[in-house]
Amino acid sequence: MEIIMAIFVGILYAAGVYLLLRRSILKFIIGILFFSNATNLLVFLSAGLIPGGAAFVGEKSANGTVLTDPLPQALVLTAVVIGLGVVAFTLALKYKYFEVSGTDDLDEMKQEKSETNLKEEK
Repeated sequence: MEIIMAIFVGILYAAGVYLLLRRSILKFIIGILFFSNATNLLVFLSAGLIPGGAAFVGEKSANGTVLTDPLPQALVLTAVVIGLGVVAFTLALKYKYFEVSGTDDLDEMKQEKSETNLKEEK
């Protein structure tokens, strides 16, 4: 199971890199989301997958090897919340920039900027 999850993490990283290199800002944001999810899965896998076993022990003592580690779970939960906040913020920035400029293609943004600079020089 860990091998399959590791392959899935690699696929998510590859898809994230591919989307980060695209010209659209929306694809860039989705690439950041893929990177975030791949990193969360990587942290989760680093703790090891242990089926069953609660993260806490009641009055009876249990074998420590069958218990799951709660720290990576807490870190991933925190990272998911922060990642969703970052994605929401970048989507709001993208929306406002599209409203102002009328485009989300990075090449068109460069052309508009260079045309603006040429007009200012004249």
